[in-house]
Amino acid sequence: MLTALIICAYLIGSISAAIIVCKILKLPDPRTQGSNNPGATNVLRIGGKKAAAVVLIGDGLKGAIPVLMAQYLDTGLFEMTLVAMAAFLGHVYPVFFGFKGGKGVATFLGALFALNYLAGLSFALTWLFVAKVLKISSLSALIATLLTPVYFYFISSSLNATYVIGAICLWIFYTHRSNIQRMLSGEEGQIKS
Repeated sequence: MLTALIICAYLIGSISAAIIVCKILKLPDPRTQGSNNPGATNVLRIGGKKAAAVVLIGDGLKGAIPVLMAQYLDTGLFEMTLVAMAAFLGHVYPVFFGFKGGKGVATFLGALFALNYLAGLSFALTWLFVAKVLKISSLSALIATLLTPVYFYFISSSLNATYVIGAICLWIFYTHRSNIQRMLSGEEGQIKS
């Protein structure tokens, strides 16, 4: 059953909300515009707040739905984190879009809320606080990501599940390597109010 859940989670994660929303709204393909990233932040640049909000919700649901399915089937927390990782990897390496996907933060956040709403809320509040102070979306995501394994362990007390969450968080740093380079050179764009 776990194998089927992992495959299903990966396939759900592979559905790109950004590409679908941009196609429906007749916006440019997000893989060819702005940061070339099919995620909510890039869609915000090319399509505005409403389009970005739909993408954000869609990407979050891709993480949450597989975890909720696993929960419904009475799967343990460690197994649910593996399902969350599969959805995240589907977003980053989508089978339907040539294995070139987004950076995975919204999908991870959706999965985190489904795993434990307090862990999801801790991530979201950290992101909001850092974004308000420093006004750099990617830095806010990275700081929230860095702290999430700590939050998750204290909330869940499960070391094995926290290892999986930690692995996803390391992967998020990997997907943000170009952002990190731009931050180091002072070229990363700020959040516009």
